Amino acid sequence: MKHLNIIRNTILTLAAAFILFFTPVDENKASASAAYSVDELKSASSKYLGVRYAYGGTSSTGFDCSGYVRQVFKEVGITSLDRTSSGMYGQGSAVKKSDLQAGDLVFFNTSGKGVSHVGIYIGSGNFIHASTSKGVVKTSINDKAYWGNKYVGAKRIANFNPGTDFADDGSAVDNTPEAE
Repeated sequence: MKHLNIIRNTILTLAAAFILFFTPVDENKASASAAYSVDELKSASSKYLGVRYAYGGTSSTGFDCSGYVRQVFKEVGITSLDRTSSGMYGQGSAVKKSDLQAGDLVFFNTSGKGVSHVGIYIGSGNFIHASTSKGVVKTSINDKAYWGNKYVGAKRIANFNPGTDFADDGSAVDNTPEAE
């Protein structure tokens, strides 16, 4: 009887170890579980307002859209973002437009060939991004002249103090049409 208990306990221990070892971890969801500071996001993203657009740009001398988003997220402690907007679209958890929160990434099709632009949702229907014609600006996600009909979807890479936004901080939102 004692031997059966030892064998049973050994099998149960090995089974538990096997389950723990081989259970897949969804890294995208794991990274979304920590809450980051929306104030840090606001500071990091807003300090680049007005920086010019540069194709392939990844610094304050000039950003492209994904270079800008990647830099801002890096400054708040998120270093796992892909380099391209289409790569970023493959990360995180999908978010309905009606459920957007500050810090969610918003994606657009500006080229006619899938996801080609990314920005950071800042609340109140606005996002901040590196525009090809204007540099880093805040824009309405529903802008009828350009962005509204190019919206593809959104992803949550991390939680930024849900329920807060920083769109109404007094800085201007630029809704003039993009130059094609």
